[in-house]
Amino acid sequence: MMATPEKRVSTSLNARSIGVGKETIVLCHGFGTDQSIWHKVIPLLAESYTLVLFDWPFSGTVTDKSLYEHGKYTSYEPYADDLMSVIEEMNLKCVTFVGHSMSAMIGCIASIKKPHLFNNLILVTASPRYINTDDYIGGFERSSIDEMVSTIELQYENWCSTYAPIAVDPNDGDSVHKVMRCLKSMGGEVAVSLAKSVFYSDYREMVEKVETPCTIIQSSNDMAVPVGIGQYLEKKMKGVATLEIIDMIGHFPQLTAHLKLVELVKAVVGI
Repeated sequence: MMATPEKRVSTSLNARSIGVGKETIVLCHGFGTDQSIWHKVIPLLAESYTLVLFDWPFSGTVTDKSLYEHGKYTSYEPYADDLMSVIEEMNLKCVTFVGHSMSAMIGCIASIKKPHLFNNLILVTASPRYINTDDYIGGFERSSIDEMVSTIELQYENWCSTYAPIAVDPNDGDSVHKVMRCLKSMGGEVAVSLAKSVFYSDYREMVEKVETPCTIIQSSNDMAVPVGIGQYLEKKMKGVATLEIIDMIGHFPQLTAHLKLVELVKAVVGI
């Protein structure tokens, strides 16, 4: 009996390509969402570039729920492996990687492992560590993260309804509801596991090894990532790094400041 061929990572993760531009941009979503979070920027970038999008295994849009193995995805490294698999399976080279939130650090890890795959990194509302230490302001005390994880575990639906307006801009109702729907479709069990991997992580030492040119895009008012984090990343990156701050509320510029985000991405990629 012949063995069933293994399904490609890119297929399992709903990878797709849009546009026919010479330069390729990989748009990578963050915690609790899926590739639809880029819906406002896609038509504006697809006019000039080839866009590649996919969903992480935790996303509610991924059909095969067995892909998200709790024992496997305890750090960002397995995600970086998935990212490199998608890029290689789709025969991409020298891409501009746009990573939102947790995906920014994932892109950094992948760029260290296989720098030839990346031309530029654009890190959107990125953070290498969320918990404060004596010499580092991540934005949260350990007790606050503990409480959040507990709430996700015990009252997930309520947490989604509370978190979305804070993480997005409460004045943008449509975007708040979009993020809330994505979170709820992910499910509480996955969310607990993912939250632990993200909010207890510490990738400060990794950041100092990144040589690929980086553009760091921060929100001026982000409850999850203080402006000082962008300044920290700009200082610590081994390669050339540039910080851009968007005057906005929230953690999702692709939803609430998409025109400015597109402008910054185009400035990096050129053409």
